[in-house]
Amino acid sequence: MSIFKSQKIYTFAPVIIINRAFPMQAIILAAGMGRRLGELTRTQTKCMIEVGGTRLIDRLLTQLSSLALSRIVIVVGYQADGLQQHIAEQFPNLNIEYVVNEVYDRTNNIYSLALAKQQLIEDDTLLIESDLILDERLFPLLLDNEWPNVALVAKYESWMDGTMVRLDDDGSITSFVPKSSFRYEECKQYYKTVNIYKFSREFLRAKYIPFLEVYVKTMGQNEYYEQVLRVLTFLDRTELKALPIDDLKWYEIDDIQDLDIAETLFAEGEDLWRSYSRRFGGFWRFPGMLDFNYLVNPYFPSVRMKQELLSNFDTLLTQYPSGMLVNSLLAGKYFGISQDYVVPGNGAAELIKVVMERIPGRLGVVYPTFEEYPNRKHPKDLVIYRPDNADFAYTADDLMAFFEDKELSMLLLINPDNPSGNYIPRADVLRLATWTEQQGIRLLVDESFVDFASCYPEGTLFSDEILESHPTMMVMKSISKSYGVPGLRLGVLATANRELIKAIRREVSIWNINSFGEYYMQIYGKYDGDYRRACQLFLEERARFHRGLRTIPFLRVIPSEANYFLCEVTERFTSSELAIMLIKRENILIKDCGYKKAFAGKNYVRIAVRDTEDNDRLLKALRELC
Repeated sequence: MSIFKSQKIYTFAPVIIINRAFPMQAIILAAGMGRRLGELTRTQTKCMIEVGGTRLIDRLLTQLSSLALSRIVIVVGYQADGLQQHIAEQFPNLNIEYVVNEVYDRTNNIYSLALAKQQLIEDDTLLIESDLILDERLFPLLLDNEWPNVALVAKYESWMDGTMVRLDDDGSITSFVPKSSFRYEECKQYYKTVNIYKFSREFLRAKYIPFLEVYVKTMGQNEYYEQVLRVLTFLDRTELKALPIDDLKWYEIDDIQDLDIAETLFAEGEDLWRSYSRRFGGFWRFPGMLDFNYLVNPYFPSVRMKQELLSNFDTLLTQYPSGMLVNSLLAGKYFGISQDYVVPGNGAAELIKVVMERIPGRLGVVYPTFEEYPNRKHPKDLVIYRPDNADFAYTADDLMAFFEDKELSMLLLINPDNPSGNYIPRADVLRLATWTEQQGIRLLVDESFVDFASCYPEGTLFSDEILESHPTMMVMKSISKSYGVPGLRLGVLATANRELIKAIRREVSIWNINSFGEYYMQIYGKYDGDYRRACQLFLEERARFHRGLRTIPFLRVIPSEANYFLCEVTERFTSSELAIMLIKRENILIKDCGYKKAFAGKNYVRIAVRDTEDNDRLLKALRELC
């Protein structure tokens, strides 16, 4: 059935029962003002905002135009003239009718829907809210479902807001849960309504419309139409089924953060990977995202440690943390070194910035590397060593030979290196430390990944004896990575140079560590045994994952002593194409390294090591690409 052009204006009218054969129609609610979007909706209604260069209403009408609908009814209100003009220009051949809510600024969507009650009882209806962006497969999924009255629902995620529902084993909605009745301890039982429904004409005219009229008269016009469904469900007057959308994408756009997330979820091509990578984390906002980009320990902290942190949540949230004096004591205790030799940071990134800015002169660096360090220097102050082999491998002797005749202020060693995973044993690092002292060069060693090395726990430089023997050496460590707590933002810098320690402490905030991070450092000692077991489990899983990755014909896997593998994409895809396909098809994020200058345009990706279940999911996805 085609949708032909028609434009009609409807106002509130009595219900008239029309006896005729009825097809399917769509009713779109688009009267609201979208105040939470601020400047974006100052001169246009919410469904006119753009996501990925396409207006929400254009995307929605394009999707609906492919369905066998008799008509599309749009309830308009705020900035109605501009919306109608735009639709007339962009969709001149669609059969679109309009209902006008003249009091859109004083009513809610229950009143907008009540204005369209005449149209509601004429056909089976798709009811849609206009601030949605969704996968084009959702409408056919709903129409093909055999049940006459169905709500699209999604399993509850932390970003969701609004009406929730509970389901029984048959997929029937047993109750609607409004915001006031939401219980976080029960959230695993909840589903969020996607705000798209399919209703039969019989249900609308016999049940929903009569209750809608009574509800509006009794409760007023500033309510939500789902409240009527809640009442009907409570009275057991409807057999409303739920259709879970599983992994199909959708998002409701109420504010600018929603818009930002929707831009990422629905990006295409190279913009898809870029839109994720520019976020630098926060991927818990994206349902089902499996993150092989960022690097943590998949086996720590233990459940018991998390429980202890959770049991103290109220206190830690509402109390001030300690200052630098106490937190440096805790950091020293954590790593078994003197308080006078350590500075705790709000993540290693805070300390990297201070050190790079504080120590002038030329920096010796190995490429490819973790670019947070060299990015803090002017390019003319970088002296770059590039290993001349396919695996980007190098030794302490290689570094001494290359930098021997170079003028340096400081030499940076990331050990194991990122992203190559190259590792220099501790004895050789100490030889390098002695050599740099003789050369009048500071040595900065970042050992954020050393606990993943096969020599664990013997690789660390955190000991008073080692630091005192090499007073020009500094040791940096991110607690986020090997200890699996990136959300706490913890890192440390250690050196026996007390004056440098004092100077760096003066440059960071006295409260640079929050209460959760402070308490974590305080209790860690009780869980040291769990950590050691976690690192051993990791070594076993890395070896197994390495064997699995080597079976992928288009990957050349570089050996690694860290919690990631650098892989060359040798055929079939570019590194960018591989990263994009994994996001789009599998919701899996890997690191595309091909754009980095150090790789000279060659195709490399970095893949984190996660637990067995996650690693197997990635291996399965890679094999399917074969």
